[in-house]
Amino acid sequence: MGSIVPSISAVAGYVPDYILTNQELEEMIETNDEWITTRTGIKERRILKGERQGTSVMAVKVLKQLLEKSNTDPKDLDAVIIATITPDYFFPTTANLVATEAGAVNAFSFDMAAACSGFIYALETGANYIRSGNYKKIAIIGADKMSSIVNYKDRNTCILFGDGAAGVMLEPNGEGLGIYDTILRSDAAGKELIYLKGGGSVSPPTHETIDEGLHNFYQDGKSVFKFAVTRMADVAAEIMDRNNLNGEDIAYLVPHQANKRIIDATARRMGVGEEKVMLNIQKYGNTTAATIPLCLRDYEDKLNKGDNLVLAAFGGGFTWGSMYLKWAY
Repeated sequence: MGSIVPSISAVAGYVPDYILTNQELEEMIETNDEWITTRTGIKERRILKGERQGTSVMAVKVLKQLLEKSNTDPKDLDAVIIATITPDYFFPTTANLVATEAGAVNAFSFDMAAACSGFIYALETGANYIRSGNYKKIAIIGADKMSSIVNYKDRNTCILFGDGAAGVMLEPNGEGLGIYDTILRSDAAGKELIYLKGGGSVSPPTHETIDEGLHNFYQDGKSVFKFAVTRMADVAAEIMDRNNLNGEDIAYLVPHQANKRIIDATARRMGVGEEKVMLNIQKYGNTTAATIPLCLRDYEDKLNKGDNLVLAAFGGGFTWGSMYLKWAY
């Protein structure tokens, strides 16, 4: 691997103030707290309210925290990569907006769209920039305003998603701590099981696409669940095998927070007990690309230098992946 190991030097997150509870959803659609909790593990989620409040509003707060926590001058930041499927605009990218707002005038920036796997995709991309030796500080942020594409009359999907942003600072590490191995996969076989049909070049916005609800997120929950359970567990087990790790070697599994049953299945496959699974789905729901870094933010004070972490995700596309890293601080 060489001497340059890309490592996480800081972690930060932000969720909006407004809390959408299961009880409030009971007033909006035919559902109840017990049904939602049993099937998903979600109790509440955060929603970004206000006019013209896009994903960048949350991501800027995260980037400013990362710069402060890593003692980085914004002018010294090399790149900003934002994983999102709910950008402020098609272009300029959300990363462009965020970098400029934070004063990162020398950074190049771009968005990465891999749905719920987006953060791992972006993290591996940033890690390879660090490995090249040409870059020293790269901010990787997962951010999504899922409330902007959720249909709050669809009881199967609106209970799942929340808004949020979180991210990490990547830097080279001289102690051999950091990102060791990554497995990334994708397959468009499930493209009609989870997708946003309207708004792109196939179905540009028209009165008809709006009337037909094509700009709202659609998911065939049962089919996606089956794929997610097997793919996410498979790739987590594969990265452990590849690096000769067993359940006892792992300090924490850091799973995408889509559904507690999927998380439990992945942990069982890895031989990891519940006490080693990062979990905050009950507070935030599924924030798509933000879930994994939000877990890192929430559990930061429980992490010790040298801890072995396995990150695992599954998302629309389909996309999925896992990553093995050693915590660097």
